[in-house]
Order: sequence, then C-alpha cells, then structure tokens
Amino acid sequence: MANIFAREHLTGQLSQTKKWDVIVIGGGATGLGVALDSATRGYKTLLLEQVDYAKGTSSRSTKLVHGGVRYLAQGDIDLVKEALYERGLLAQNAPHLVKNQNFIIPNYRWWEGIYYTIGLKAYDFLAGKLSLGKSKHINKTKTTERLSTLRQKGLYGGVVYKDGQFDDSRLATNIAQTAIENGATLLNHFKVIDLLQNDTGKVIGVEAKDTETDAHYRFSSDVVINATGVFTDEILHMENAEAKKSVVPSQGVHLVFDKSFLPGDDAIMIPKTSDGRVLFAVPWHDKVLVGTTDTNLDDHSLEPQAQEQEIEFILQTFNNYLNKKVTRADVRSIFAGLRPLAAPKDDSEKTKEISRSHKVIVSETGLITITGGKWTTYRRMAQDTINKAISLKKLPKKACETAHLAIHGATATEDRTNHLYIYGSDQKGIASLIKEQPELGEKLHERLPFLKAEVIWAVRYEMARTVEDVLARRVRALFLDAAAAREMTAEVARLIAAELNRDEAWKLNQIEEFTKLANHYCIEGNTVTA
Repeated sequence: MANIFAREHLTGQLSQTKKWDVIVIGGGATGLGVALDSATRGYKTLLLEQVDYAKGTSSRSTKLVHGGVRYLAQGDIDLVKEALYERGLLAQNAPHLVKNQNFIIPNYRWWEGIYYTIGLKAYDFLAGKLSLGKSKHINKTKTTERLSTLRQKGLYGGVVYKDGQFDDSRLATNIAQTAIENGATLLNHFKVIDLLQNDTGKVIGVEAKDTETDAHYRFSSDVVINATGVFTDEILHMENAEAKKSVVPSQGVHLVFDKSFLPGDDAIMIPKTSDGRVLFAVPWHDKVLVGTTDTNLDDHSLEPQAQEQEIEFILQTFNNYLNKKVTRADVRSIFAGLRPLAAPKDDSEKTKEISRSHKVIVSETGLITITGGKWTTYRRMAQDTINKAISLKKLPKKACETAHLAIHGATATEDRTNHLYIYGSDQKGIASLIKEQPELGEKLHERLPFLKAEVIWAVRYEMARTVEDVLARRVRALFLDAAAAREMTAEVARLIAAELNRDEAWKLNQIEEFTKLANHYCIEGNTVTA
C-alpha cells in the first residue's frame, strides 16, 4: 500500500489536478487549519509551505491552549469565550497533545487572592460545559507545598486555575497528516514565488518552486488564501507593489530551564510584570519554559533572535518569584517567535493592547488573507476563512466538519511518563520499527529521551526532510536542550541520509547548517542588542 505521506506520492498528485478548488499559502497553524477545513468539506485542496510546517511562529509559542486570562482583564469577553470554546474542542480532538494544566498565581498582596479568584471564576463561567475545572484560592502553606521553589517572603497564598498545555509543532504535524488523510495535497519546502493574475488583475493561481529540486510549477485556482503570518505583506506585495503594511511583528522570547527550578506539576502565572505583560513558567517535556516578552520589531525573519534586554527581563522577573535563583548558565535553550499583529492605526497603540482577534480580508484581486488570531483559535479561524470564500460564491456551500474531527494520533493518554505519549496511536508504529531494528531503540543523546526510531518515523510518515525538521519540530530537542541537539546532529544526518538516499555532501551540509542554527539557541550564541 502506498505511503500517502511520502513526498513522491504527494508531488505525484500535482500533475493529476488541472485546477484546485483552494490553494493555501503557508503551513503554520492557520494555513494547516484552513487546508484541513477545506479538505474535510470536500474541496480539492493544495497547501504550499516555503520551509517546514510550523517553522515560524507556530513552533515558538508558550505552549498554551488557553482563553487568555489577560484578554479577560482587558474586557475582550468575546475573544475569551471563543478561545475557551476552542480550547475545549482541541482537548477533545487531540487528547494526546493537549493536557489539563494547573496554574497558580502567587499572591504577594493581601487583596490579590480575592481579586484573582473573582476574575478566574468569571473565566470558568465563560468556558461553560467545556470548562477544565474550577478555580480556587489556596493558603500560603498549600502554595509552598505545590511550588517548592517559590519565594516565601511576603507570600499570602495563591489562586489555582486550569488551562490547556500542548506541544505546538507536534500538533501542526498531526493537523498536516489529518489534512492529507482527508484528501488534501500538502507540500513543505515548496515556496510560492508569485501570484498568477489575469488581464483584469484577478488572482487565478500561484507560481511556486520545489526548493529540493528547483522545479517550477504553476497552479490555478479561483480561491487563493494567504495564511503566512508575519510574511503576510510579502504575499500582498506580489499582487500590489504599493500595498500598505498590514502586519507588525511583535517578538516573544522564551527561556528553557531544567525541571529543578519548578519541580512540581503546577505552572506559575505572573499576571502583571514591570512592562504590563503576563509571564508564564510552564512545565514542558520535563523542562520548564519561561516567557514571554513583547517587543516591537521593524522587520521579520525565519530565525528571529532574542535581544539582550529580553533575556535579562525574563531572568529578573522569574528570579523575583524564586528562592532558587536562575542564571544565564542555567538556560538550556532560548528561542524567539514573532506574532503577526495587525498594524496599529496610530503610534499610540501598544502591542499588548492590539486585539488578538483574527481578521479575514479580501483584496480587490480576490486574494483572501487571514491574519491575527492565536494557536488556540486556529480551527475557528479556518472555518471563518472558508466560509468567507463560500459567501463570495467562490466555492459551493458545504458545512464545516472540523468541530468534532479527531486529529491524527488522537487517543486518550493519562500516562505521560513515557515521552512517546505525544505520538498517540502512532506509538505502535514506532514500536514496530524498533522490533524490526532493535538498534533504533537507542537514545540519540543521554540528556534527552528521543530515540533513533523517531528520526525514521519523522522522515517516513511526518514529512520531515532535514535535520532541523526533525530536531526542532518533530522531536523538540533544539527547544529543550540546544547543546544536546547540536551533539546529535551527525547521527541524525546519517539516519536521514540513509532513509532519503542522500549523498555525503548533503549530509555534511546538513551538519554544518544545523550546527550553525543550534548555536543561536544556546545563550552564548543567541543574543543581540536592540
């Protein structure tokens, strides 16, 4: 039986379709969601991603599936309600990747317990039937029992609430697989280089290049959807060189530490930092993830770098709440991500005040652009985008099918002690690989749990094509321990080269490229000054 995830199978479908119902540009959370929505409604769907699924913003989140407590404080009730509803659906549709996470807000002023308990009761209420559990106030003793590294001086107690926590790029991979299983054609490492327009200026397709082979293609469709996040304006400039700036990138930075700095199962939420943002410290894959910052940037890139003041801000803020202090030497990995925020109408609008609500924009050329939003609401964003195309009479009317659609791998998983839990039902496939070749059961590095079998699985069934695809997004080595990831590079390159029949030159190039990349995730190689 043909492997439907193999690149040869997917590229083979390109010549079989003269005209696509829907072409999606961009393989992050938004684009993948649109492709899945489109395919499950029965439309012939093509998605093209210039590098890899979730390469940009969608692999660099705070790993939260949440309604947005701070949006509630800002009075954005509709956004919170929508996100809480989508949080509930995501927990049902991808239970292997989304978990119910306890968060504690430590209270260092007497009134904070009352204030946050009332606010979070409203948060619970808005979640309705899809609530993950009730918020409650706990005293100082219970707070310190649960958060043993928390600074006790001046502590009054804490407020516990529940939210969702997940692995972002793993979910992206599984959504891509689900879209392919539902008939979509998805291709990563496939860059859109121009929009095709007819004599009247209407967009009628795209021109693209397979970056592995340099082969050029022209694909036609009456529905072209721009879902490229911080790269939105680059696509808009293809249709109109004079197009106004529509997206402002805002950078968020995260630092990763060993679990000893937050040894329990609870996460910490610091509701108001010195710059007015929220800071989270979240257990993630046996590490603790701390972030995020909010820094306006003038430009964007596929590999944004943390600024020195962002790192210092996180270290200082986190240390304000710890009795076990973190230092720069404790940082295992550092990563920056860019949020595609709507360009402010005037200079007075700060990024933390710009709504995270999404917008569907239709250009005069017929190009449909989806901007804004966040991971939690990816499904709703996709639904609204395809509904917009239907309302424009570009597609025959068909109902959305994704609200209760199980994502690839979906299976209930209570035991998360084995790191392979994130594969859900695919764990059996990995076990079979190891049974066939016992050496694939060996770990790639002593400090991390990842196995050689996961590299083979990523290449065969998860569309991984490079060392980075594997170590950054299929297994999360680069984001958990950048130095360990760097030390795995040669072995991972060897495994991929054998699987894809690549030569020695390819392998050496991969080692060089990934080593250079991993250096930027180590604290000594990442930082830049503003």
